[in-house]
Amino acid sequence: MTDVLPAGSLAGKVALVTGSSRGIGADTVRYFAEAGADVVINFRNKAPRAEKLAGQLRDLGGRALVVGADLTDPASVAEMFEKVRAEFGKLDILVLNASGGMESGMAEDYALTLNRDAQLSVLNTALPLLGDGSRVVFVTSHQAHFIRTTPTMPEYEPVAQSKRAGEDALRELIPALAEKGIGFTVVSGDMIEGTITATLLERANPGAISARREDAGRLYNVSEFAAEVAQAAVDPVPADNTRLVGDISGFAAE
Repeated sequence: MTDVLPAGSLAGKVALVTGSSRGIGADTVRYFAEAGADVVINFRNKAPRAEKLAGQLRDLGGRALVVGADLTDPASVAEMFEKVRAEFGKLDILVLNASGGMESGMAEDYALTLNRDAQLSVLNTALPLLGDGSRVVFVTSHQAHFIRTTPTMPEYEPVAQSKRAGEDALRELIPALAEKGIGFTVVSGDMIEGTITATLLERANPGAISARREDAGRLYNVSEFAAEVAQAAVDPVPADNTRLVGDISGFAAE
């Protein structure tokens, strides 16, 4: 047990984290389960890994539902939430963690489809399950959050622009969410050691991560950043709906 959230503090709650078969998503969903929540593990194509994680989390005493879904396919998203409704009847925490766009062989507009359109589709489809007091967390990076004022590595530029477009589109929903009693927080982190994105960036631009680490003093690892994401789902919503994790001295606010 990691004590990121107090044991039992999420008993009776249901939490879904997109892209949670590995990395930040897997650690986030683990923290929720450790705090007593029933959890939904979502994956796109790593079923064995998702099932293995679910087995570990069930050992903690809660329920863990595994649902494969392609978030860019509205029918697949609708099916995922239908399974959540059938199993749990509600959703208390939704973490929009899945993102991408640096994979090879994808359509030109894939980054925007996944990082903007799919995020809106997931939230809108989840809305009937989210009640008063529920929470939505959107996970992004400083490189995307500050992209309008601070340039990023050319290799990451399309992803950063698409994630900022997703953040902007989601922020437009804040007043409507607030009316329903749903809290919304953006969690933005610096480059995270050990993530797929960091690995792909390092491959495209050798030395990029160590250079960023030097500038920032240190970089968070996956489990440390996931702890901030999990915390954001239970802490009071910040006035500007934004939780910045790690050094931001190199980024200019708008």
